[in-house]
Amino acid sequence: MGLTLAGYGLLALTGGILRASRLSYLERPLWLRPLHILLGSGLVGLILVLLGIGVIGTLGEYGRLGHSVHLPLGLAVVMLVLGSAWSASRIGPNRPWARQLHLALNGGLGLALAGAGLSGWQVVQKYLP
Repeated sequence: MGLTLAGYGLLALTGGILRASRLSYLERPLWLRPLHILLGSGLVGLILVLLGIGVIGTLGEYGRLGHSVHLPLGLAVVMLVLGSAWSASRIGPNRPWARQLHLALNGGLGLALAGAGLSGWQVVQKYLP
């Protein structure tokens, strides 16, 4: 989860720089957009791995899912990160809504990550002796 939060923070930083350069018409480094896309792709992959680990670990430990608020929060994170990636792929001059949707989904993703992190900490405490 720590790597996920670090990735989200780096995405917020690179995305903020991209936004500032676009709004002020400053030239941005050529490597910045590919880095942002790479970080975003990595975050999607990491979230899907964490989903798999969580589902398999929970089924192995309890035999069922849904015994805490962590499941709906985790599923919200998965849906938001996938929606954010999809909306990012739609961003272009003919689709101004895509950038706004991307930013809104990322804001919700930050809140969902905070909730999933806190609820996940409670779940992990059940596994520790």
